[in-house]
Amino acid sequence: MTGTRVTMEDVAARAGVSRALVSIVFRGVAGASDETRARVLEAARELDYRPDTRASRLGRGRTRMLGVTFAVGHAFHGELLGSLYTEADAAGYEVVLSGVTPDRDDRAAVDTLLAERCEGLVLVGSGLGSADLRRLGDRMPVVSLLRPVRVASVDVVRTDDALGLRLAVEHLRGLGHRRIALLDGGRAPGAAERRQGYRRGLRAAPAADEVVLDGGLTELDGARAARAFLDLGPDHPTAVAAFNDRCALGFVDVVRQAGLRVPEDVSVVGFDDIEQAAYPHVSLTTVRQDAARLGAEAVRAVTARLDGAVSRPAGAVIEPELVVRTSTTTHARAGRSA
Repeated sequence: MTGTRVTMEDVAARAGVSRALVSIVFRGVAGASDETRARVLEAARELDYRPDTRASRLGRGRTRMLGVTFAVGHAFHGELLGSLYTEADAAGYEVVLSGVTPDRDDRAAVDTLLAERCEGLVLVGSGLGSADLRRLGDRMPVVSLLRPVRVASVDVVRTDDALGLRLAVEHLRGLGHRRIALLDGGRAPGAAERRQGYRRGLRAAPAADEVVLDGGLTELDGARAARAFLDLGPDHPTAVAAFNDRCALGFVDVVRQAGLRVPEDVSVVGFDDIEQAAYPHVSLTTVRQDAARLGAEAVRAVTARLDGAVSRPAGAVIEPELVVRTSTTTHARAGRSA
């Protein structure tokens, strides 16, 4: 059978029974004796047969498949996928992934999932416009994960981004820093809310200066922001809050190469708490998004509507948590005057 797909007919021939009996065994319904079941299962094991679960679901009128779009290469999106798989499996649904890349936009990713007959969608940090989201939301249950949207037919599950940046700024202010820069996320999902949180954090300290530098989602964006930071000269801010951990890591790499010490010369806070942030040589203070709970709430929102438990979109806003490591320290230790 090497090189060809093993079919139900192959299993039936090996077991010496009809295809209908094989189907009964794999559907787990009455109609086959214990001896026949054992013989069919042994034949399937010998042939390495795998049932076509999608075809089975289609035959029952439902696919029980959840489509998920995500940004390929986005570290935190990758961490969310594990949670989505776990929660969907527990709810009896299968996850179908469709990636977004620089050459493949959100619409293309969604079209693939619709062609696969997914019953509901979880859009992770999607860049789709309101009109597209409204059309999708009117067609099936849709959850916007990580991105706040104002579309009545779409559930929203996200982190409280404004609170997260405010926690970062308050942490730095508590260490004595007054000039705190934001490495901004531009138009990325959650960036506007994080800017808002940064400014709220600064407003609590009237003498604090606002310094916003173009950042972004990647290490390259952080490196570019670091060069702009260094151009500010010796009067540069003593602390930085970055849009995300990857941006923070790119920033740290460049400023260290330029001779600055982290955290003694500049304290740095990230956002997400990706796996790399906890590496001993990185030890990045960061704002942790709860990937497990975000994934659970997203799956719960979409499956509740699919299974008839609720009829209207809802949503959830998850509080983040500040994780303090060694990339931040007191302003006094930095050797600068307030």
